[in-house]
Amino acid sequence: MVETATRPSPWIGVAAAAVALGVAQLTAVAFGPHADSRTAVGSAVVDLTPGPVKEWAIQSFGTSDKLALSIVVLVVVAVIAAITAQYETRRRPVGSVAIVVAGVLGCAAVVSRAGATPVDVVPTLIGTVCGVLVLRWLVAGRFAAPEAAEGSSSAEPDRGRRLSMVTFGLIGVGAVTGVAGALLNRLNSSVADDRTAFTLPTPKGTPAPVVPPGVQPAGFTQTPFITPNADFYRIDTALSVPQVSRGDWRLRIHGMVDREVTLSFDDLQRFELVEQIVTLTCVSNPVGGDLISNAKWTGYRVRDLLAEVGIHADADMVLSTSVDGFTAGTPVEALTDQRDSLLAIGMNDAPLPTEHGYPARLVVPGLYGYVSATKWLAELELTRFDRAEAYWTKLGWSARGPIKTESRIDVPRQGAEVPRGATTFGGVAWAQHRGITAVEVRVDDGPWQPAQLGTSYSNDTWRLWSFPWQAETPGPHEIAVRATDSTGTVQTPDEADVVPDGATGWHTVSFDVQ
Repeated sequence: MVETATRPSPWIGVAAAAVALGVAQLTAVAFGPHADSRTAVGSAVVDLTPGPVKEWAIQSFGTSDKLALSIVVLVVVAVIAAITAQYETRRRPVGSVAIVVAGVLGCAAVVSRAGATPVDVVPTLIGTVCGVLVLRWLVAGRFAAPEAAEGSSSAEPDRGRRLSMVTFGLIGVGAVTGVAGALLNRLNSSVADDRTAFTLPTPKGTPAPVVPPGVQPAGFTQTPFITPNADFYRIDTALSVPQVSRGDWRLRIHGMVDREVTLSFDDLQRFELVEQIVTLTCVSNPVGGDLISNAKWTGYRVRDLLAEVGIHADADMVLSTSVDGFTAGTPVEALTDQRDSLLAIGMNDAPLPTEHGYPARLVVPGLYGYVSATKWLAELELTRFDRAEAYWTKLGWSARGPIKTESRIDVPRQGAEVPRGATTFGGVAWAQHRGITAVEVRVDDGPWQPAQLGTSYSNDTWRLWSFPWQAETPGPHEIAVRATDSTGTVQTPDEADVVPDGATGWHTVSFDVQ
């Protein structure tokens, strides 16, 4: 066959990339989750992305940020493969080189993940070889119609149809094998059965106080005091949820200590089991945002665990590490004082959901999650803030993250239509570890008026509020809210971004009276 000057179709490159990714994903099933190059590359992208870009992704996509990242990575791979394939010839393997480079980067991403070994790159290598072979095969034009003589008028159209059919068929094969590999890998590594078999023990000495009915203020039921597990916000850096069984889980406590210890899940039974209702907040929560939730946590006091190791007097930070390598730096006093920070194993009377840290995670009242709420906990290192930096502090966030006094309007929603007559507005306010003593509401340019508060459960939980209002004047209106904490500090009107230590400002909502 005589080569022509016509460039190969970009779809040939997409087909080669699809086969490479699909084969690598399916082959990884035999090697385990550490060999999953798709997750490894995505995680590497997350780690290498500048802090402001990560924050933009969280603000733009919220809890769907990981799905958005996966789609972006696949689109970028497809575009690069499509472009480089057009320059692939028998003598100039431009597209093949691009696939090889992508394979090398994939291998590097795999071995960079916590717990990976050199053997885990084998699926990526196999996928790379398959991708190159498919690209070379398609470019070589192996699908010329044998019955058409060279140079006949029907040869080229027939060859093009055959090539297109095979190309799109291979794209389909790559997609199917990729999805199958991802599903099989998830099924093989899943700890769902381990979690189902775990009966959460009941605290004998320190159960959480009963939630009084009064925590829900009059006329406001839209936001429950306790957030169901399925609705609890999730923001973390894990592209694929780590799967750790209770039998495999270990917690190493080391660093600036008199003696290092490693605890198994069974070892935890010698500590007192307690319950606490604690509100957790993400530092990426904008004013009026929903990256905040409240739950009952079951677990063990971290200070009891740390008492066994003998903390050096000059240690001021605990660097917690997840099984996937994420780190958070928490002040020692926050883990050893009377706020009862927990190594939590249960959430709302059930074992921790896997996406929220099963089998064990940290829950620290009063601090934003980026410096405290490490999931899938693997290590606690006693160190100092001037010696170690955690994941987010390296990217520009402040080293310590006390939660600020904030409030939110849940009713009415932005742009809502409110019927004339009596209505009730409502929302939540929080100042974890200080507590909320007052909430005030202002409608349009009127005076600040006190809202009705639900019963305060504790200083470590949010407080619900409601505000009865008579909607009389039709047209546009605006409502604003501010809170006061137990120290007398009134929520500031000064607007600040979430970086470096949490957003501030008054939440305002525009609505229309019909």
